[in-house]
Amino acid sequence: MSGTYQPPNTSSRDDIKEGNVIYYTCGDCAVRVPLEPSAPIRCQKCGARVLYKERTKRMVQFEAR
Repeated sequence: MSGTYQPPNTSSRDDIKEGNVIYYTCGDCAVRVPLEPSAPIRCQKCGARVLYKERTKRMVQFEAR
């Protein structure tokens, strides 16, 4: 095993289905990363493992007392 990160061999992102994909933002390079539920948690550009889940576009309202 070599010490450098080798990104997966994906030529296009058209093979990812929109229904099962959740988008995250890389903590190092700030790239939008699409991940499937079974995919490894790693940035596809820089290989970092710190990913932040994007905020939902749905309105979220909580009851405050």
